[in-house]
Amino acid sequence: MNDEPEEIAILPPPKRTEACKLYLISPQEVTGAFPERLRAALDAGPVAAFQLRVKDVDEHELARLAEPLQRICADHDTAFIVNDSMALAKRLGADGVHLGQSDGDVREARALLGPAAQIGRTCHDSRHLAMEAGEAGADYVAFGAFYPTTTKPSPYRPPPSILSWWASIFEIPCVAIGGITPDNAPPLIDAGADFIAVCQAVWGADDPGAGVARFEAALNP
Repeated sequence: MNDEPEEIAILPPPKRTEACKLYLISPQEVTGAFPERLRAALDAGPVAAFQLRVKDVDEHELARLAEPLQRICADHDTAFIVNDSMALAKRLGADGVHLGQSDGDVREARALLGPAAQIGRTCHDSRHLAMEAGEAGADYVAFGAFYPTTTKPSPYRPPPSILSWWASIFEIPCVAIGGITPDNAPPLIDAGADFIAVCQAVWGADDPGAGVARFEAALNP
């Protein structure tokens, strides 16, 4: 955790020019019936992006698993983002890559993937890291985890006001992530999140399409 002051000045909610959008993160298991579950989720409502986040799988195998998922995303006009690996994003011709703090440099990703790639950066609860990412040319910054989560446990708990701070100063979009459900999403949406990133709240449901529909209702009350 960083040593920055926890308190952030309370700012008025930013004037939103576009509605907050849904950003889906994959579960660890994307074999078997998952491609059809992804299709059902994307059929249920507009999803801006889908991030393939599968750990400890050989790149060749992951590329094979990614093929049908990438095709489904393309059919739904949903950006296909690869977690962590610039090399895999390049190999797949993915729409972009999401980098953690230990997954390489934003400038390196831009040089490898080109000007059209969407490059995101995990910034935890740090204003400093977010500003560094913006200066390096990231297309979005991600703050979180805002709520307790079992998907990717995190010691970071930024206040929603960090989203208001970012949105009031910078044009680069911000993503809120971590334990978000349709019930607890509104404070983050109101604070200025451009995207709500979710995993378990959709994939943990028997019907992922119903999960997406519930988020759409929260995003567009």
